[in-house]
Amino acid sequence: MSAPDRSIEAAPPLSPASKRLLPWLVAVAFFMESLDTTILNTAVPAISAALKVTPLSMKAVLASYTLSLAVFIPVSGWMADRFGTRRVFASAIGLFTLGSLLCGISSNIHFLVACRILQGCGGSMMVPVGRLTLVRAFPKSELIRIMSFVAIPALVAPMIGPIAGGLIVGYLHWRVIFFLNIPIGLAGLIMVFLHLPDYREETHPLDVVGLILFGSGIALLSYVLEIFGEHALSTGEVTGLLVLSLALLAGYGIHAKSIPFPLLQLRLFSIRTFRAAVSGSFFTRLGIGGVPFLLPLLYQVGLGLTPIQSGLLITPQAIAAMTMKLFLQQLLTRLGYRGVLISNTVILGILILLFATIGLHTPIWGIVLLAFLYGGFTSLQYTSMNTLVYADVTEEETSSASSIAATGQQMAISFGVALAGLTTAFFVPDLHSNPAEMIHGIHKAFFFLGGLTILSSLVFHGLKRDDGGNVSQRKTFHPGG
Repeated sequence: MSAPDRSIEAAPPLSPASKRLLPWLVAVAFFMESLDTTILNTAVPAISAALKVTPLSMKAVLASYTLSLAVFIPVSGWMADRFGTRRVFASAIGLFTLGSLLCGISSNIHFLVACRILQGCGGSMMVPVGRLTLVRAFPKSELIRIMSFVAIPALVAPMIGPIAGGLIVGYLHWRVIFFLNIPIGLAGLIMVFLHLPDYREETHPLDVVGLILFGSGIALLSYVLEIFGEHALSTGEVTGLLVLSLALLAGYGIHAKSIPFPLLQLRLFSIRTFRAAVSGSFFTRLGIGGVPFLLPLLYQVGLGLTPIQSGLLITPQAIAAMTMKLFLQQLLTRLGYRGVLISNTVILGILILLFATIGLHTPIWGIVLLAFLYGGFTSLQYTSMNTLVYADVTEEETSSASSIAATGQQMAISFGVALAGLTTAFFVPDLHSNPAEMIHGIHKAFFFLGGLTILSSLVFHGLKRDDGGNVSQRKTFHPGG
């Protein structure tokens, strides 16, 4: 069935001031959303102590945010078309800011998890709707330059996040981490109503059934991963929930094939490059996604370092990620996507395995070097996978492709955190054990995640040598890597 004619309601022409400030406004929203997770990772031990829970219990706080992103990202584009980019973007910032305030006043982990879900609802709309606004506000000749500019916060936030988190926990209070978003969010709301254009588009009906099936299936699957190994439920109950979650997702797959406008266009998986990029990204991020959760635990709980020292040891990853951007184009042009993704995924798995060698007597320079290498190769991996998504999709399919890719990324990150906590809990029988036992358990978790990452390289063997050549030759840049 062909799509109905859809027209964009033109907003008034941008004033010179709005055209100049719009990229900054979107970049600040990207920065807020990207900083939130990286700054929180360093504070995990301090928050767990304040809320009187084990550090591993904090995986629910981290995973709930990324999970809510995965559930609500697919509807962000529809909401922007239906209600207008200005209203939806303002609502996104408002929800994120309100969620930050409530997180900051949380007194128990259950309330904190609920508020993180609220934050995720806002964050799920900020990035896609901000990017959509830029696409409609600027001509294509300026788009690469604008998108490259707003991608910078995604690189800078991981650099300053660990240090900022360490400084706040060390000298102020962990609640300040959430309160920082409040003045930024309020200023952002004012800027939205002054400078953000309001674009609307004729929309097809929202796939409510698909949203319920997909959202509940993903949420339930993440919950099963979180509680597995904690003995909160019997084996039969856990198995029943797992089967139910898979049944809901399978039900969505059947439902998506029966309607013209499903929540996620699964037919895109018939495209080889898209299928390899999205599935490879999912399985690779399962291993990589748990590393930011495990490293602060290793450094602070295992090695006894302060939050500031822990943050400083993680910072080289972000510096290397920005440095790698200088060589990405040459590597992809010379080796091709297939060569880069297969070899780079194996290298990343080996680097994760090497994190399992860090102990009380490991020299600082060795940890810094390993972090730098890991950050550089991670940057290469993310950008390669993110750009390959768009290699063979048409202009009309770009929005759906972006939604699926972003949803898969957030699902993998959420599941990666759950898997990291699960494997660590499995290898550390007593969560109040001494540092040596904690180090040993975290090392086993790194072995598992590293091996999983190496195995995920098999997904990219389905690519052909010349796949993605049109993207690398055009020097396309996809933000958010």
